[in-house]
Amino acid sequence: MIDGATLPQGGDPRGPDEAAPISRIVAEVAASFPGERITLGEMTAAFGERSFGLMILLLCLPGLLPGMASVFGLPILILGVQMGIGLTTPRLPGFIARRSVKRTDLLRLAGASSRWLRPVERFLKPRPGWFTTPAAERLAGWAAAYAALMLILPGPGTNGPPAFGTIVMALGLVEQDSRVMGIGLGITILGCLFATGVLVALCFMGVAAFHWMV
Repeated sequence: MIDGATLPQGGDPRGPDEAAPISRIVAEVAASFPGERITLGEMTAAFGERSFGLMILLLCLPGLLPGMASVFGLPILILGVQMGIGLTTPRLPGFIARRSVKRTDLLRLAGASSRWLRPVERFLKPRPGWFTTPAAERLAGWAAAYAALMLILPGPGTNGPPAFGTIVMALGLVEQDSRVMGIGLGITILGCLFATGVLVALCFMGVAAFHWMV
């Protein structure tokens, strides 16, 4: 779905309505670019102040699919580290910013995800609290980076829990909902610990099998 092609210029540089639901924002950003493809850099610019949360959300959705997680793990890792060190807007390296997604695929993804995002969006609302503070957002960034590592490393059943938790966390970040942000952060950390445990167990099994063979 994403490759290194560049998008023809000409999209509307203005961002979407900041008060719009997440699924509609994604659809509006996709519709605002008339070209066949949209680069990750252009999406980052279009999302404005919501770039971190929306980009992580968008990149995590395909991560729930088998075989797709490792493709999107590196951009999520970079975004998570940048959040963790306190940047307010993403600064994607050129080789990632130039990667593009088909506009039709983005619209299809927004339409498919809206079926389960819409009920979540009705629950979401701005809820100030500790998890909406800059310190909590940095913690969320490091948690997203941890989840990205679990998406990149191969392991049976290790992609889903970290990706799901990161999606919930990103939803809370976008809407500045402290409750959802905290729930998502907890799920992300538990999912990453589960994935880490599986990978460590596989390593021990591999070493034991090697010693048995020799």
